[in-house]
Amino acid sequence: MRSALVHAPIDVSALIAEVSGARNGAIVVFLGTVREVNDGRAVTGIDYRAYEAMAERELAAIAGEAAERWGSPDVVVEHRLGALTLGEVSVAIVAAHPRRAPAFEVGRFVIEELKRRVPVWKLEHYVDGTREWVGSTAIGPEASGVGRGPLGESR
Repeated sequence: MRSALVHAPIDVSALIAEVSGARNGAIVVFLGTVREVNDGRAVTGIDYRAYEAMAERELAAIAGEAAERWGSPDVVVEHRLGALTLGEVSVAIVAAHPRRAPAFEVGRFVIEELKRRVPVWKLEHYVDGTREWVGSTAIGPEASGVGRGPLGESR
């Protein structure tokens, strides 16, 4: 079981290799990617930001809960931070289990809990040149001081 915030592209093959083993009969992969349209607006990319210490703790807690609840330690979650372009993977969840149904349930549980509990924000960039915070909070991380230096300046 492992979870991480990453700043580089996610290597899905490496994640699959992490959970592969003779004890498992199913591996489920969920990939969240940057799509070209959100709420009817054309998107050019997204900047992901997080309250990293808290996000890492919550990701680890969610992966641990899933592993305990479904009895399989073979769960890997990575969420990418930084600037992503269309089609890039922003989140990967790989779950392996001896049976397919629990593997699917782990994947669903992890993504739903991640969206609900992990402090990651999305700043969408639109074709018309505007930007907007979307997702878990409409106000973005600046309101909480996340993404700011010691004197309040943007990092």
